[in-house]
Amino acid sequence: MVRFGSLLVGLALLLVPARADDTERAFLAGNGAAMDRMMKGMAVKPSGDVDRDFVNMMEPHHQGAIDMAVLELRYGRNEQLRRIAQEIIVEQQQEIDAMRLALGRKLPPSAPAPTTPDKPMRGMTTPH
Repeated sequence: MVRFGSLLVGLALLLVPARADDTERAFLAGNGAAMDRMMKGMAVKPSGDVDRDFVNMMEPHHQGAIDMAVLELRYGRNEQLRRIAQEIIVEQQQEIDAMRLALGRKLPPSAPAPTTPDKPMRGMTTPH
């Protein structure tokens, strides 16, 4: 079965000119992976508890939004969209935490912001 995100990436890569820079290709590949994770995570087997099922579906949905916003921060250039992406990361994580707490679940340990690229973007250096 072809995954939704992989299908989108495949179609998008067909439309990207052969000379497209690595940034666009990395963005599209990351977005496809994020979509695949989100769609797989949202395929929740009903538990008989509507509230639990709702949270179990919404958590990967919100995480997908976070993952896509991180990609905008890594690869995007539009400052207004980058600010919106930062807001998405904060707001969606707060909503995930609120839903977990509403069900009495513990929150995971704090982690660094997910916006540090694996390798520096063109013209950027990583802090030492």
